[in-house]
Amino acid sequence: MSEDFNMSMRKFLKQVGVTSQQAIEEALRTAEGTTGKSYEAKMVLTIDGLDVEHVVTGTIKAAD
Repeated sequence: MSEDFNMSMRKFLKQVGVTSQQAIEEALRTAEGTTGKSYEAKMVLTIDGLDVEHVVTGTIKAAD
């Protein structure tokens, strides 16, 4: 793949990671009684114009 492709992909993935972490942290800060609880999470990636739907699931545990 080209250098432009690699750079645009890295920029997009960095934005996804940073903004997703911020959203999760904010949700945990504003919710009550989250200490030590675990939450099932799902991230869905779709790309317009391509036949792509990629799903990542996992568990996020709030701080004790």
